[in-house]
Amino acid sequence: MGRMEQIIEEIQNYIDECKYQPLSSSKIVVNKDELMEMLQELKEKTPDEIKRYQKIISNKEAILADAQAKADTIIAEAQVQTNELVSEHQIMQQAYAQANEVVMLATNQAQEILDTAMNEANAIRVAAMSYTDEILKNIENILTHSIDTSKARYDNLVGSLQSCLDVVTANRIELAPEEEPAVQGQPEPAVPSNQQNQQNQSGTADET
Repeated sequence: MGRMEQIIEEIQNYIDECKYQPLSSSKIVVNKDELMEMLQELKEKTPDEIKRYQKIISNKEAILADAQAKADTIIAEAQVQTNELVSEHQIMQQAYAQANEVVMLATNQAQEILDTAMNEANAIRVAAMSYTDEILKNIENILTHSIDTSKARYDNLVGSLQSCLDVVTANRIELAPEEEPAVQGQPEPAVPSNQQNQQNQSGTADET
């Protein structure tokens, strides 16, 4: 509390302590000199107090102006940071979108390459199977022809041998007399040389 406020308070207390005039409820009896002394001091102190108040007011305005300036600075910095964050967010979104686009393109290209490779592999597989089947078919034809040829030759050989066997059997029957069967343990009669030659010639002719 400044001196000015103290003097005003002292004046108020002094007035409260003064006595009322007889037969009056509003008029009081004051000591003029004492009251004038307090008023004089108040008058003398008033310019100083006014200056002090003006200084306080000026300081307050300066403080408010400084606070306003600081607030404006903080707001401007916050706006800049907000703009930077927005820009960074937009950049991040663009980068994310570009990354997704790159991944999508790479995935599509990889899928196209895989599909092409699968189609080529299937084509090669079909061609290989067709080629293998053709080779097996040729081998089958060769083996069938070989079997047929071998069977025909074998049948001819068997037929020739059977003919020879039939001739030999017939010759033996002709040479063995029916009335004189060979005695067991006796050697068979010798075949004449001319008949043996005819038999050999007959067998040779049959083999040919």
